[in-house]
Amino acid sequence: MELRIGWLYPTLMSTYGDRGNVICLQQRCQWREITATVVPLDRQAEADLFKNVDIIVGGGAQDRQQEIVMRDLQGAKAENFRQRIEAGIPGVFTCGSPQLLGKYYEPALGQRIEGLGLLDLETKHPGINASRCIGNVVFELTASPLAEELREMLGKTPIALGFENHGGRTYLGNVSPLGKVIKGYGNNGEDGWEGAFYRHAIATYSHGPLLPKNPFLADWLIQTALKEKYQTPISLTKLDDSLALQARQAMFNRLELSSLVKNP
Repeated sequence: MELRIGWLYPTLMSTYGDRGNVICLQQRCQWREITATVVPLDRQAEADLFKNVDIIVGGGAQDRQQEIVMRDLQGAKAENFRQRIEAGIPGVFTCGSPQLLGKYYEPALGQRIEGLGLLDLETKHPGINASRCIGNVVFELTASPLAEELREMLGKTPIALGFENHGGRTYLGNVSPLGKVIKGYGNNGEDGWEGAFYRHAIATYSHGPLLPKNPFLADWLIQTALKEKYQTPISLTKLDDSLALQARQAMFNRLELSSLVKNP
């Protein structure tokens, strides 16, 4: 079996180390002898490349880089990207990427950056004097069917953790939130929701990167991608995640959440 991992604008949208999500997916595939090829979806990429990937990963970027990306992600590229998401291929989009998938992003300074409108959400920066949303974030995954499938996979409630660092505040329309905030700001620090979930696309403010801190999410993405590609149920070989689980428990202890989150 093989998977092609599409990496959205790797030189422009990797400000916060989210390339770790790509590395995590590739490594967890290799450990299972699944061939994983990383395909840069950047300004040099032909539009047809967007149609030939099985997972899409997008990271964070600063406002200037987001403007450059959106000038390029137009026409056939945008349409092929949209079709792949609508068709159900999985993806994980962090920080700036969900803003691009939404309706628009209004920066503190400068013009509104129009998004693709794939996700019914809007992001606005409250102004140059507003504090950024920075710190560890912990949230219970609630989006359906993601939460139910993870609960079946794990045998318990799926809890994700990461690190957020964003100035924009995201407000959801008719789209499911990814999860409910236990600690941190989440989308806007007001309504208690974190991220969004559409088809099989995960949108989040959680860096860390997200997947190494939450390897069950990486496995869900891989399993879903294989199922969609080969149109057959897939069961992944279990990996030894003892070090990752110890690291998660140490973080929960540090955040004084050990009584709330047991056996992560």
